[in-house]
Amino acid sequence: MTKIDFKKEWNHLYQPSKKDFQVVEVPPLNFLMVDGHGDPNSAPEYAAAVETLYGVAYKIKFFSKKGGRDYVVPPLEGLWWAEDMDSFSTSRDKSQWDWTMMIMTPDWISEKDYQLAREEAAKKDLPAGDKIRLERYQEGLCAQVLHLGSYDEEGPILSRLHNEWMPENGFTFNGKHHEIYLSDPRRVAPEKLKTILRQPIRKILVRD
Repeated sequence: MTKIDFKKEWNHLYQPSKKDFQVVEVPPLNFLMVDGHGDPNSAPEYAAAVETLYGVAYKIKFFSKKGGRDYVVPPLEGLWWAEDMDSFSTSRDKSQWDWTMMIMTPDWISEKDYQLAREEAAKKDLPAGDKIRLERYQEGLCAQVLHLGSYDEEGPILSRLHNEWMPENGFTFNGKHHEIYLSDPRRVAPEKLKTILRQPIRKILVRD
């Protein structure tokens, strides 16, 4: 049985440059999602969200493999925003952050498959079982870059993206800041963490 690794299948989405911002077209994708608020380092609901996402994601993979289609569970991802976006890119006041944590799910997984997997996972422990959902998410045109280092060192890169690269190239915001975590922070030193920073964008219309 062939095991699909989406990071390799879609390397243009999962292997961006670490030197320059790249523009990509992201297709509509299905995700397991859990919403929350607060500092991911201390908010109990963040830990509950991540535990629940992985619990259901691996149960879905198990059932999919039994059905003849195996794959590598994709990495954890997160949408991040705040009422004052300076608290995200400049002050880094994490207590003000809202987030949606998520894991991509293959298109062949149906709503029925998801519900079955969620019910099975809930037999053990699913701390955010009442908050998880399966949802199709469409980003479209995005700018992205690979960040190597601590999450707390993302600020200058995001500031350059928002305040320099986007205006200079005629783009504006078209969605929530998106991060894809290619490294496990429990096993990788902060300075070696690999994180894709992605921002949905659209061209600014210039009127004559």
